[in-house]
Amino acid sequence: MSNRICHIEIDESGLARPTPQIEQERKVAIFDLLEDNSFGLPARDGRAVPEGPYRLALAIREGRLVFSIATEAAAPVGEFHLSLGPFRQVVKDYFQICESYFDAVKRLPPSQIEAIDMARRGIHNEGARVLQERLEGKAEVDTDTARRLFTLICVLHWG
Repeated sequence: MSNRICHIEIDESGLARPTPQIEQERKVAIFDLLEDNSFGLPARDGRAVPEGPYRLALAIREGRLVFSIATEAAAPVGEFHLSLGPFRQVVKDYFQICESYFDAVKRLPPSQIEAIDMARRGIHNEGARVLQERLEGKAEVDTDTARRLFTLICVLHWG
């Protein structure tokens, strides 16, 4: 399938060292993303869309989220920048619920952990929805791909 990401890179320059939990979330998101994703580029201005699969680099530059896209052979395809504003509250909420979840796993019974995890998934879904809205007209992703990309955006926000 050509509408997919075959390689992902995260520019961590200038970011604080992530906690072991955040680092684990990043590794799992990248692994899951590369295993199964749907990422396509829409036709724009009548130009042909370069064939995938694609290499994706994520970075934060000048306060903006940057998606740099290249072909599998590393030929640049394009780059787009998204404002971080629409993500700020949902990322903040996600980090807070993740902290509660990591803390709960150490000391609470399974029923309470499950309730916190359900809330965490709800916030994660909200972040994925915001990302899909922000990507409209720039890239087409399914919900699972948006969820995994949102996790990586959270990792970038960590800095």
